[in-house]
Amino acid sequence: MLTVGYARTSTTEQVAGLDAQRRDLEAAGCTKLFVEQVSSVAERAQLAAALDYLREGDVLTVTKLDRLARSVRELLDIVAGIEAKGAGLHILAMNLDTTTPTGRLMLQVLGSVAEFERAMMLERQREGIAKAKADGKYKGRKPTALAKGEEVESMLRAGMSPTDVARKLGIGRSSVYRIITDKGIKLDAKKAA
Repeated sequence: MLTVGYARTSTTEQVAGLDAQRRDLEAAGCTKLFVEQVSSVAERAQLAAALDYLREGDVLTVTKLDRLARSVRELLDIVAGIEAKGAGLHILAMNLDTTTPTGRLMLQVLGSVAEFERAMMLERQREGIAKAKADGKYKGRKPTALAKGEEVESMLRAGMSPTDVARKLGIGRSSVYRIITDKGIKLDAKKAA
């Protein structure tokens, strides 16, 4: 069994924060460290490497929850991947350890709260849309591809293929073909692909 540590700061200027994480992870017994200085919204190669490195019985240790995941949903996805390997997660600042029954319970409570918050947000969104519709203020999302119907038709008549039109306008090929059907545009067989 290995205790694998993961440390991350958002910028290269946060040297002290990274040093503190390393110190805390080593004090917690981490024998292998994966360290990176990258924003949480960027691709985190070292996190992926740490998760890949884990074997059955290992524990991934981080100092704080925000060093590992941007959201509870992402946390639950990461934990599912860790558990699928037969490994565990330890978050030092929360004293949360998924290798213990109490740690698993705490994680499930966090997940339940996140799911509840998401359901409430969706309910408020539906209520807001219903009110806006009743007030005549909600028109829905504008159809982006269909709004470009004239451009699509013009480009097709100029000899462009549907694939090239889609690429040029940044819309899907299926949208181009829908416009072709709706407008009754005839294409010669070579250009239809």
